[in-house]
Amino acid sequence: MKSISANLNIMIKASEKASKIIIRDFGEIEKLQVSKKGPTDFVTNADLKVEKIIIEELKKARPNFSLISEESGKDKGKDSDNTWIIDPIDGTVNFLHGIPHFAISIALKSHNEIISGLIYDPIKDEMFFAEKNNGAFFNNHRIRVSNKSDINDCLFATNDKIKFELNFPNRKSGCAALDMAYVASGRYDGYFQNNLNLWDIAAGIILIKEAGGVINDIDLNNTKNLKVIASSTNISAKFQEKLSKF
Repeated sequence: MKSISANLNIMIKASEKASKIIIRDFGEIEKLQVSKKGPTDFVTNADLKVEKIIIEELKKARPNFSLISEESGKDKGKDSDNTWIIDPIDGTVNFLHGIPHFAISIALKSHNEIISGLIYDPIKDEMFFAEKNNGAFFNNHRIRVSNKSDINDCLFATNDKIKFELNFPNRKSGCAALDMAYVASGRYDGYFQNNLNLWDIAAGIILIKEAGGVINDIDLNNTKNLKVIASSTNISAKFQEKLSKF
């Protein structure tokens, strides 16, 4: 693989450090499932702890960069052209129920464009990352979107409450970041969802683009109510047609 940038290296280190907390806390969840109080407060706490570690690591390396994070909102740094976008645990409902399908997501927005993205699934130890003009990778191997052309052979992901019939195979996994990483790596053929937050999808945007996929234009100045339609190029037109009511 090509060498990675210093910024991506910082992101990888931060996610690996934070993952140790997630793995430990995930082990505790199962014990909490059976308690009367349940694990909700515990998960909020885990989210905050993980976020704190990621932010500390990023700030240590790039003290002037700005930040947008799920838990602590916006932090305008001296350098407003470069912004880290962080989701400490995407898929918290899965995490809360002891389901091992969630991820850390970190992206770098520079001059209103996502230039680096990382999605790390700590339980499966699967790391997806991409940088502008440098390709997309899964655990250091180059990845590409799927090349199927028959929509009936495809599998799509969404987490939306769909108000119309979906006449194609689909899954609801509960983790937008991993859904997008899976499209980039060809596990899913496409993904669509409404009402997303920027931190859910920022890293996925660059992953899908660099893996040769197609994604709709997303206004990176908005942090809420974003819509994503992403797929491989082969089935993009057919997929869009299927989603005409979406």
